[in-house]
Amino acid sequence: MIGRLTGTLLEKTPPTVCVDVNGVGYEVDVPMSTLYALPETGARVTLYTHMVVREDAHLLFGFASQAERAAFRQLIKITGVGARIALALLSGMSVAELSQAVTLQESGRLTRVPGIGKKTAERLLLELRGKLGADIGATPHAVPDSQSDILNALLALGYSDKESQLALKQLPEGVSVSDGIRLALKALVR
Repeated sequence: MIGRLTGTLLEKTPPTVCVDVNGVGYEVDVPMSTLYALPETGARVTLYTHMVVREDAHLLFGFASQAERAAFRQLIKITGVGARIALALLSGMSVAELSQAVTLQESGRLTRVPGIGKKTAERLLLELRGKLGADIGATPHAVPDSQSDILNALLALGYSDKESQLALKQLPEGVSVSDGIRLALKALVR
């Protein structure tokens, strides 16, 4: 099993990079988050890897951090989630955002990622509960229910996760759901 590669970055052709390790070029599929974190070609790079051996191919997936690799490994254990969907999920959200979505049981955040439908999102929330590190021991009430409802409403209206989170931070403590949505929409329009 290949667990880590350190070498010279030869090529970046999303979603694949090529790393030269002592004269051997390894083609590694990476999530976009890792691709953006990589230096320019010709620089030295280290990737944490996960190798998949199939009857028709040997595939290597690379990650900038061990947390990303651990999340990837948890994702591919879930029925109906293959390596491509796991990469898409890690490209669409950070490990911290994924963990928060699982903790708060917010399927709307997961369905925003291409390739993740409602049923897959619900399966992810169910099977990842307590397995991503940050959500272990946390309760869904870590964020008040009203704020979770407001966040889901903003996401359903088409606002990005980042915009919605920023609007939530501007709301007063203990605001009701209807007032919170109204205030958040006013803040987002500015």
